Amino acid sequence: MTVTLGASEVRQLVARAFADFGVVVRRLAEMKETIFVEHGKNLARSYRHRGLMAMWLVQEGLVQFYDAEGNMLRTVNLLEQSIAQRAAA
Repeated sequence: MTVTLGASEVRQLVARAFADFGVVVRRLAEMKETIFVEHGKNLARSYRHRGLMAMWLVQEGLVQFYDAEGNMLRTVNLLEQSIAQRAAA
């Protein structure tokens, strides 16, 4: 299932989560973003900034956050986020 959140919304979510872990992103363009495409399909995006990494698994609707050693810090289900946002509207 494809989640309705767009890339810019996910970048903002990643920046907020990085701040929760003590790494402030002053401008979204400061994050290094890599897009993983296979057979013309966007499978994932990764975001890196000052030792933290986030991986957006597009088809699964998940964003996973990792520290510099590769330890998973948090998982965000974008489908749940999207449903909560629609309910609040």
